[in-house]
Amino acid sequence: MEPLLPRLDLNLLVSLDALLAERHVTRAAARLGLSQPALSAQLRQLREAFGDPLLVPSSPRGMTLTARAEALREPLRELLAGVQGLLASGRGFDPLTAHERFRIAATDAIHSIATTPLAARLRVQAPHCQLAMQAADLRDVAELLAAGELDLLLHTPGAIPPTLHARKLYEESFLCVLRRDHPAAQRPLDLDTFCALSHAMVSPAGGGFSGAVDDALQAMGRSRTVQISINSFLLVPALIESSDLVATVPARLARRWSARLAVLSPPCEVPGFSVAMAWHPRAHADPAQEWLREVLRETVAAA
Repeated sequence: MEPLLPRLDLNLLVSLDALLAERHVTRAAARLGLSQPALSAQLRQLREAFGDPLLVPSSPRGMTLTARAEALREPLRELLAGVQGLLASGRGFDPLTAHERFRIAATDAIHSIATTPLAARLRVQAPHCQLAMQAADLRDVAELLAAGELDLLLHTPGAIPPTLHARKLYEESFLCVLRRDHPAAQRPLDLDTFCALSHAMVSPAGGGFSGAVDDALQAMGRSRTVQISINSFLLVPALIESSDLVATVPARLARRWSARLAVLSPPCEVPGFSVAMAWHPRAHADPAQEWLREVLRETVAAA
């Protein structure tokens, strides 16, 4: 029997990785920048080389992986990561002349705190590089990082998959914001006033009416009324300016809004949280990625 390795080039393995991730020929072809017929031809080569269908039709929306394909996923990712690391180790990185495209996934609040200031630095330090700020969809972020379609995830440490490298970026606490002429904004907030106010809260997944503040109040035998739930921290300033609502938000955001809103300390202790950056092992030794992580760390530390 002819050995398997001579029959496969690296591009075929890259295509296989995309097919196993997307489970759809058209989507995988778009991801690779290939035509659908070209990738279908490569899939036929892969099926012949592995002696297995690899992907079998299941619905118009996608295909199902065979047992052999499932077994190949992780070893293939590790192999491609090793090849990428080998190639990266031999090249340097000059930010002034580089034409990299960096892709960072985070919530809107974390992007506002960390990635937006990074964009200002890139204009000066890496003027030809591009930056894509993407939503942090934890359902497929590990695969995107492994495939090289995402460079960094910024999130709370508990949400970061254990297979990724991670480093803490900053610690966050909470402050309250009200419109500047709100009667309750003229003095420090006490617990009775805080509980009596109508509240707005941010529920990133949408539709939530209970969170860390409610947990803190419940521990004290108190409660609040959340009147408005929104899915983005960036909606908070306009909402608060035009209402009698109070919102408890990450302190770094609240301080940025201090010219528009009154910023007060909450009358109870609301536990803070950490934000970390995470990356796939394949990018650990890449000079461009190392530079990006260090500049991001410096940017957040200087904020």
